[in-house]
Amino acid sequence: MLVRPYGDTLNDGAVQLSFTLPLPDSPRTREAARLLVLKLGFQSVEIVEAARLSDGFTMFVAYGHTSAGIDPESIVVDETAEAESLTMDQVNAFIRERIGRKLVVVGACTGSDAHTVGIDAIMNMKGYNHHYGLERYPMIEAHNLGAQVPNEKLIAFSVKAGADAILVSQVVTQKDVHLKNLTELVELLEAERLRERFILVVGGPRISHKLAVEIGFDAGFGRGTYAEQVATFLARRMAEQKGGL
Repeated sequence: MLVRPYGDTLNDGAVQLSFTLPLPDSPRTREAARLLVLKLGFQSVEIVEAARLSDGFTMFVAYGHTSAGIDPESIVVDETAEAESLTMDQVNAFIRERIGRKLVVVGACTGSDAHTVGIDAIMNMKGYNHHYGLERYPMIEAHNLGAQVPNEKLIAFSVKAGADAILVSQVVTQKDVHLKNLTELVELLEAERLRERFILVVGGPRISHKLAVEIGFDAGFGRGTYAEQVATFLARRMAEQKGGL
């Protein structure tokens, strides 16, 4: 069964869009915005708001309708990294019983990315939104290297610490800089014949499990991820590698 977006009536195809044009606000510019949305394939388009951002730039909010629909049952999604997670206590018990020692995990926000919110939410003891970070897990030895960590430094520290897993956070994605940085990390590990030594995980607002696997990582986590989800994946993958499952 096809489903469509709706506003007032089920399946009416109503959609709200927002975008910016490098033009000063004027009646001509508003009409240009309306015509642009029509060119995107929407019908019954209205520009409901126009706001000046700065000289020569205007932000628009538009309403339109689409006849396009999607059949949810036809969609195939790789949810390997987002399987049902264990609780913190269950993760610790799993590691203790199946692996028999602490997991060593090194995390960092790499490259020029200075945003530590993501890696701190997963690593720091206090965690985020009442979900404790990996530093609080008794069976995980967690090392948070912070932000703007060069890939070379992350690898060197992980080797020295005897890490089982490397976690990378990437928030800045302009011009796909995150892809370049993440690909470089994988290539450096492969060049030093270290790739198979670590479980490699990446997280960020524009990261998916599918993307992560495509560029050489073991798993990827997007928005709304908590430490127990990452810990569950790491524990299960480590047990698999050790023949503990």
